[in-house]
Amino acid sequence: GGLILFAIFSLVMDVFKIGYYSSFYSCLSAIKIIYPIVQAIFVVVQTYFLWVSAKDCIHVHLNVTRCGLMLTLTTNLAVWMSAVTDESVHKAHSKLKKNMTEEIFRWLLKVGMRSSSVEECNCNSQICQIFKNGYFWLYPFNIEYSLFASAMVYVMWKNVGRFIDHHSHHIQRLKFRLFRRTFFVGIMLGLIILVSGLGVLILYEVQVNSSTESSKKSQALTMYYIFNIVCLSLMSLVCIGGSVIYRFDKRDMDRHKNPTRTLDVALLMGAALGQYAISYYSIVAIVASTPRDAISALNLTYALLMIAQHTFQNIFIIEGLHRQPP
Repeated sequence: GGLILFAIFSLVMDVFKIGYYSSFYSCLSAIKIIYPIVQAIFVVVQTYFLWVSAKDCIHVHLNVTRCGLMLTLTTNLAVWMSAVTDESVHKAHSKLKKNMTEEIFRWLLKVGMRSSSVEECNCNSQICQIFKNGYFWLYPFNIEYSLFASAMVYVMWKNVGRFIDHHSHHIQRLKFRLFRRTFFVGIMLGLIILVSGLGVLILYEVQVNSSTESSKKSQALTMYYIFNIVCLSLMSLVCIGGSVIYRFDKRDMDRHKNPTRTLDVALLMGAALGQYAISYYSIVAIVASTPRDAISALNLTYALLMIAQHTFQNIFIIEGLHRQPP
């Protein structure tokens, strides 16, 4: 389901890219227009293949199957790297254009930062601007699709030639009742936090980008940090509480080899490393900077809580992944 959701947005992004590049067919190479078409075909074929074959454990033509799956995996990673690079270059160009005059920006692009002529490939029409802004906003979905597909292909690759021990295989049917007390309370609290977070983020963006007064920007930063500190504190306490409950649970730990669970743990820890690095460098910058005001103290608290919350959350999730079903 998640793969199809990201695939749909990736296809929309490809349509926007085709429309945008088609506006400049006279000054761009044909490969620029062909690439999103081929990428759209690849997304459709791969999504269908994963939808049909994701649960298969293949036991014939093992080497050929492993080779094909690994080729698909590396292709997805290459598409992911390309999307990340394009998005980063676009953000760098936007920031550069914001911080200098139009003449200098055009000169820099002309001498070294873009291969085609700026004057020839100028996007002036309204429909061109819609295509341009649309496909850059949709890049995150394409990035997530590539990572999602890579993870599923990796699990398929690990499952080639694998035999499942049917004696240790538990079939657990999830019974979800929306208005059971604990589920209902959890969903409502989660929705409240989500809506509140979106509201705080919108207010923060509006205040910081539109206001020229330093006092209003300071108020927006203070509101942003306080809200996040409260949320991170609650999340840390909940994860600690969940880990304590596990200690009183009599279920055994599942130590069987499971490539899906191994990948889940690896991705969880790998994703947390980025946030650990951001928080670490934030702490170093705050400690080394002067003067130390209230916002610096809030920023330091936020960075420390971010490390603590990710640590407690990862411990809670990894323990939960290794619990046997009831």
